Amino acid sequence: MTKPNATDSVIVERDLPHPPEKVWRALTQPALIEEWLMKNDFEPVAGRHFKLSADWGAVDCRVLAVEPDRTLSYTWAAYGLESVVTWTLTPTAAGTHLRMEQSGFRPDQEQAYQGAQGGWPRFLGALENVVAKLE
Repeated sequence: MTKPNATDSVIVERDLPHPPEKVWRALTQPALIEEWLMKNDFEPVAGRHFKLSADWGAVDCRVLAVEPDRTLSYTWAAYGLESVVTWTLTPTAAGTHLRMEQSGFRPDQEQAYQGAQGGWPRFLGALENVVAKLE
């Protein structure tokens, strides 16, 4: 039996053959974010509100934590979903281990959870392509 307040997370991890500094740029520069995720007015400043926009609508976000080249965390609120996206970059001998976790899916948000499970791997694939093109 699940707890009444139990929430689920979507976690996607990738090993990238690029240094954390390069991956960080793709996670934090608005023009690059637009290439792999959505249009945005992002700034990597804790407490800063920003919006991600797509054809289907918008996501309201607020930066929670910024540790350059290591951790980025922000809220992700859309269509009743109140969640948190956390990016963790860990240097490896070959580049960077990238971990993305979106947490806070309630049991009654199965459609959003399934959408995130399908969407994040595609977004990370696009992110990999953006990082690969960076100088």
